[in-house]
Amino acid sequence: MTYTSEINPKDTSWSGEYPFKSNTFELSNGLTMHYLDEGPKEHAPSILMVHGNPTWSFYYRRLVSHFSGDYRCVAPDHIGCGLSEKPDREDYPYTLEERIANLTELVTSLDLQDITLVIHDWGGAIGMGLAANLPERIKRIVVFNTAAFRSDRIPFSIDICRIPGFGPLAVQGFNGFVRVAQIRAIHHKDRLKGPVGDGYVAPYNSWKNRIAVQRFVEDIPMDSDHPTYTTLKHVEDNLEQFQDRPMLIVWGERDFCFNPSFRREWERRFPRAEVHALKDASHYVLEDAHELIIPWMENFFTENPITHDQDDASSSN
Repeated sequence: MTYTSEINPKDTSWSGEYPFKSNTFELSNGLTMHYLDEGPKEHAPSILMVHGNPTWSFYYRRLVSHFSGDYRCVAPDHIGCGLSEKPDREDYPYTLEERIANLTELVTSLDLQDITLVIHDWGGAIGMGLAANLPERIKRIVVFNTAAFRSDRIPFSIDICRIPGFGPLAVQGFNGFVRVAQIRAIHHKDRLKGPVGDGYVAPYNSWKNRIAVQRFVEDIPMDSDHPTYTTLKHVEDNLEQFQDRPMLIVWGERDFCFNPSFRREWERRFPRAEVHALKDASHYVLEDAHELIIPWMENFFTENPITHDQDDASSSN
């Protein structure tokens, strides 16, 4: 049995923060994925924004509003997240491999081209997994506090949520992961008050609707025996082919999870990237510093235009 969130984004305290048309896509597995699709649809470059845990497309609302005048802005909600369908464990694997397949299916169906890929948190592994599947479509990459490579580090506060029994009780029962994120994942805590904070919590309003939050935590592959380890290694092994793509890295340095060591690893792998390290920002870097980030993105797009020459070079990969 599956469950769909009964949230109407037009009848909530946070509707003013999320004034977008809802779109749905039925995946080949029969599940319904919700996504935003704002801006011109014909002959326009795309910005694909891939969220992580425990957020949803709401995290990208300011980017969608700002850039949809010139770009086709697509921001999906992963299955189990946001306004997408929320199936039981028995009905959906909730693995990185499946999420990459879902995103690939959506992008192919929408025929997104000339993609600027924007990634955050789990969106790094999922988005770069998509990139490995469709490398010719990826033209630029924007990285926010994320990883797409293996790590032997996991914060204690996240690791304990992986303990059988305790994890589901804390995460699904008491909504601990979402609630704690509103305290620890942002530096300027006043920015998550009122409707904004409500928007982050709204889709995860019951035990059943918080299953994806818990499964994301369980899907972190900390050793080679984990079923997702091979998938993540495949994503990591394919990163090198994107070294010729312009990359913008913006990092909240106060992130307790994706700390500056992860930023340095991105820089090591992509030495030509433009990097901005923000000392007064945390994991939800877009909430902490969107006033700085949007102009940086505008300038990055201007300095790295999508050209036919780039298209031809990318198609040869």
